Order: sequence, then C-alpha cells, then structure tokens
Amino acid sequence: MNTDPVARTPQPQSRLPRVGTTIFSVMSALAQEHGAVNLGQGFPDFECDPLLIDAVTRAMRAGHNQYPPMAGVPALRDAVAAKTEALYGHRYDPDREITITAGATQALLTAILALVHPGDEVIVLEPCYDSYAPNIELTGATVVRVPLTPGSFRPDFERIGAALGPRTRAILVNTPHNPSATVWTADEMQRLAALLRPTDVIVIADEVYEHMVFDGRLHQSVSRHPELAARSVVVSSFGKTFHVTGWKVGYAAAPAALMAEFRKVHQFNVFTVNTPVQHALAAYLADPRPYLDLPDFYARKRDRFRAGLAGTGLTLLPSEGSYFQCVDYAKLPAHRERTEAAFCRWLTTEVGVAAIPLSAFYEAGFEQCVVRFCFAKREATLDAALQRLREALQQRAD
Repeated sequence: MNTDPVARTPQPQSRLPRVGTTIFSVMSALAQEHGAVNLGQGFPDFECDPLLIDAVTRAMRAGHNQYPPMAGVPALRDAVAAKTEALYGHRYDPDREITITAGATQALLTAILALVHPGDEVIVLEPCYDSYAPNIELTGATVVRVPLTPGSFRPDFERIGAALGPRTRAILVNTPHNPSATVWTADEMQRLAALLRPTDVIVIADEVYEHMVFDGRLHQSVSRHPELAARSVVVSSFGKTFHVTGWKVGYAAAPAALMAEFRKVHQFNVFTVNTPVQHALAAYLADPRPYLDLPDFYARKRDRFRAGLAGTGLTLLPSEGSYFQCVDYAKLPAHRERTEAAFCRWLTTEVGVAAIPLSAFYEAGFEQCVVRFCFAKREATLDAALQRLREALQQRAD
C-alpha cells in the first residue's frame, strides 16, 4: 500500500483576479496562426541603426559587463539630462533626478508602487494603455476612470476636475496618446496645471512616443511646464525611440523628492539595467539626429499608410503622434454592427491583417467602431497589408 503523501499545489488568491492574456498577445497569436500581416502590436519589423549595434559590441568588449550603478550608468543619465534640457528647457539633476529603467512599463509600475498607497485614488484617462489599471490595483488604490472625449479623444477637463477629490493621489497622462494618436496641446497642459494647482496630486506622464509628433506640432512634455514638472514623474523609452523594443530600456525623470521614493522601489524590483546597452545608448545619444529625424521618418510611413487606405470605406481619424493610425469602420454596411473585437478577428482571419480594437483600452469595452493599426513597419509590410485591405473592403464600401 502506497502511503506517500499526495502532492498538492495550493490555490493562490490572485492579486489581479480580472486580468487575463492581453489583447496584444491574443491578436499577435491569431495573426501568426492565420499568416496575417501583424499591424496590431506596436513594434517595428525593421532593424535599428547598425551604429547602435556596434556601440553595444564595443561596450561589451570594453568590459562593461558587470553591474552598473543602481540608478544607471552616469554617462547615460547625463545624456538624458542634456537631451531633456535641449528639447524642453528643463534641467534634471542626473545624479538625483534621473533613473534608467528596464523599459517604460517597469518605470510606470515603479512610480505607482513608490508613490501610491492603499486607499488612494488614481485617475486614468480612457482609452488607456492596459498596464495602468493593474499597476494601480497592485497598490491597493482605486482606479478612477475618466473618458477622453469620444471621437476627438481630447481631455475633458470638466470631468477631470469632477474626478479630483481628497483621496486623489495621482493622475496618469499619456501624450502622444496610445491608442488614439492624439497629442496634447500647450493650452491643455496649462489647463491641467491650473486644475492641479490647489492639490498635491502627482502627475505620472507616459511620454514614450515623445519623438513621434507630426506636422510641425511640438511635444508638450510636462517638462516644458515648470508647474507640472515640479509634481511629475516623466517616463520615456529608448526602445520606442531607437527601434529596439526588445532591449527594454527606458528612463524616469522627476524632482529629487519623488525620485528618492522611486529609487527605493526600483532597487528592489529591478536593481539595475543592462550595462553594455546603457553605455551604447550614452554614446549614441551624442548625435541628436536619430531622434530629431524621427518625426519625418514616421510621418512618411503614416502618409503612405493613410493614402493606401483611400477608397476602402474606412474613415481615417487624425494621427498627430505615435506610430498608430485609428480608423472608423461604421460606414462599411457589412460590418457596422460588428463589435470592434469581432471586426478585428474578421480582419485577421479573413482579410489577413491584424488590428487592435479600441474597446480593449476601456474597462467596460466602450464600442465606437474604431480599431487601431500600427504603421511602424517596413514599406513592403505596409503595402502587403494595404493590398489585402483594399481587395477586401473596396467592394463593400458605400
């Protein structure tokens, strides 16, 4: 008789019981299954500058392969401080106010864990990137969702003002905006500053697409606005800027008092970030042209993609920044009754082009007949997707 104890795995109580697989993973897997052109998940399908690869190799061969300082390689923090001052006129102290992170997602989580407490409230503006709410929930705080204006996706300051209360600890602001590709104006930043002036609310500014702003617009970093800079943690991404999303390196910049708390968490959830890549990025940032040329680089891709959608019956929403293009399919009679998720599934399985439903960026799945494409792709990739879309949609348009 076997008397060995039976192995049993305890059933954990989930910290995030409502969280499943992200829409990006779902649609990418579906695209792969059906051989679809993946314009869903936001990553380039082209290579980065070979000079950047060479810089990493040189850093490795130079012996930069052990732990760097917890806050990041000093040369890279210096380069970030110089770039921010040159672009936005605000000087961060690289020793006390800039930390290199394992990508922007880690920076956002670290900022929230460091600055938000159980019982606090944090405002997010929907539609929003899908990591915001789970990050807030992990702290024991409450997510307060304020919708951006449907159709235009502009901030609704009356609703933001109404959402502010005695328990409001922070607000997350994202410009250029994912998923809508809108860009906040200077006036909107000033209105935000005026709303927050009587409060101690912290701004967590997701600015990962800071160098992708089109048609002569200026990126309105909170760093441009002294009143906001004094209460903000700014997050950005080298992966987005230099076409190396898989490297997962970003940074956070904030006043010293906020950054001191940020680093307390950072040192225990990551400690530090890939050493040779940091040295390579520091050297690469000596030449500003790669990020200064980025708006024209992506505007050409945007314009090629928009021109190729002509005649499909899809209504093109403005794409002011980021590398996303949203479209409205309500004028397609065969599809206007479909949910956004169903339309994206049809596009992927029947047309062979993957997109992301905007409803996935809302907690309650708000339906607007709007889906998001990513145009950070090679011209051949975009052209293949456009051919499939035209063939499938032109004959069905009104």
